[in-house]
Amino acid sequence: MAGEKETTKVAIDKYRRFLHEDHVAAAETMEWRHGIPPNYDSVNNVFEQGRTKVWPEGSLEETLQNSMKTWEMELKYKTCIKDFRTINPEKFKVFVNGREGLSAEEILKVGGYNALLKSSMPNEFKYHKEDQETFESSHTAFRSAFPRGFAWEVINVYTGPPVVTYKFRHWGFFEGPFKGHAPTGEIVQFYGIGIMKVDKYLRIEELELYYDPAELFGGLLKGPKNSQSNTEHQGGQDDNTTTQHCPFNHN
Repeated sequence: MAGEKETTKVAIDKYRRFLHEDHVAAAETMEWRHGIPPNYDSVNNVFEQGRTKVWPEGSLEETLQNSMKTWEMELKYKTCIKDFRTINPEKFKVFVNGREGLSAEEILKVGGYNALLKSSMPNEFKYHKEDQETFESSHTAFRSAFPRGFAWEVINVYTGPPVVTYKFRHWGFFEGPFKGHAPTGEIVQFYGIGIMKVDKYLRIEELELYYDPAELFGGLLKGPKNSQSNTEHQGGQDDNTTTQHCPFNHN
């Protein structure tokens, strides 16, 4: 699931393939959501200080971990599917907690948070009302809650390609307001299972994710209610930057 913190400085990132080379080799053609590639130094620090596993270089676990971090980066910051290098765009689908599959274009349109937190529960019982959120508002809400980022790691890999089954952990520190709830400063985390079908180039064709959203929202709703609405839910563009739109995307 995606939600890792960034700034705007361009740098080589050892966990996200293609980020630097995409910037260098395709600077004139790559469509970045805010005009330039993101920088993940802050969340990389959270990851390195809080991870429970250090996988050997070149291992399947490390390869999977870096691939998923790269996929999250592309989903959040690239605006054209043609620029994605971690997926097979003709076959790609994501299935979350057994719901209907979403294509890359569908996820790119609504945003990763709205796609991954979608629920069949009645609206009055939802923690996250995806039909009332935009790409920008959902990302701004979680960026506010986790100002240092929301880290991700592989805990175990159970089967190898072409169908990779794994357990993951997502965590961050609740240090900013979230939808009217004051921060607690505590760690918020959840665990999940992923089942990924890949092609011969290790590009993702299908991804099934299973996790309990209550693990995430239990920590975020724990903070006392603020008297005023938070700035993260006021809409508008992230970080006052101009959003770039793919000329081939008609959504």
